[in-house]
Amino acid sequence: MKRKMNRLLQENILPVLASNLRNIINNINPKKIDDLIEIRLRANKPIILERVRGELILSKTGTIINDTSEAYITKGKDIKDTLNLMTDSSLFTLQGEIRSGYFTLTGGHRVGLVGQVISDNNEIKRIKHISGLNIRICQEVIGAADSVIKDVIRGRSDIYNTLIISPPRCGKTTLIRDLTRQLSCGVSKLQFKGIKVGVVDERSEIGGAYQGVAQNDLGIRTDLLDRCPKAKGMMLLIRSMSPDVIITDEIGSQEDAKALQEAINAGVRIITTVHGSNLDEIRSRPSLKEVINSHFFQRVIILSCRKGPGTVENIIKI
Repeated sequence: MKRKMNRLLQENILPVLASNLRNIINNINPKKIDDLIEIRLRANKPIILERVRGELILSKTGTIINDTSEAYITKGKDIKDTLNLMTDSSLFTLQGEIRSGYFTLTGGHRVGLVGQVISDNNEIKRIKHISGLNIRICQEVIGAADSVIKDVIRGRSDIYNTLIISPPRCGKTTLIRDLTRQLSCGVSKLQFKGIKVGVVDERSEIGGAYQGVAQNDLGIRTDLLDRCPKAKGMMLLIRSMSPDVIITDEIGSQEDAKALQEAINAGVRIITTVHGSNLDEIRSRPSLKEVINSHFFQRVIILSCRKGPGTVENIIKI
């Protein structure tokens, strides 16, 4: 994992950072950032590296510091140059993606951005004068679902409808990504045959798609809808791709819940996630109360960060 993080930085991230930023991060001891999650760049503010172990602030030489008065201050030019490298100097061609507040790099790394929003009739048209970037490192973990896969599958070619409950940054997307791969490819040691998987990846986090192609391994029988609204995407997949299971991330709205129920009633299995800490908390939300109380989900997996991201606190069998 540590070697992989270093490779991701060298191959995917450092080449698209402005030269000042690249030199600073290149000078850090790799052991200090082997659990890197995000690189946050804000105009006229220090560079902040977010890790599992906590944040780091850097000097102009790449030294880790506590006194922010010694920090390297990110310049507007650093952000502009980084955007030009990331977009091959064609930022305007990504305006459709940027309206959503982010775009995806080769390798599946997601770049969130902020700046001046131009809107019309309460709809975002574009974002200009970009003043901040959040580079979120996409690092797939092959085998992340090993501890739960036996509780998700049912026989050799079926699964249980499964809900994954997790607070932010506790590994739910990493888990669901590896579940997708294993269900799609099959699990020979459990005599589970691969099944057809449809993924609705509204935020480009599961597949980490670049130009529509998943950068993460989602398996050989997986069809991906990237940047598609969940409710519409689930119905589209059912009509067009005949999936055995639909996998999506972060349900929350009544429209999402209704689409889940329609998919399940159509005979399609569902795996999805929701932000939260326990089942009672999710049950109390008006938009999700009915789908929970109707026992559509036969498995509920609860994650935490108690022993690091991806800690499985409980698997509830309903």
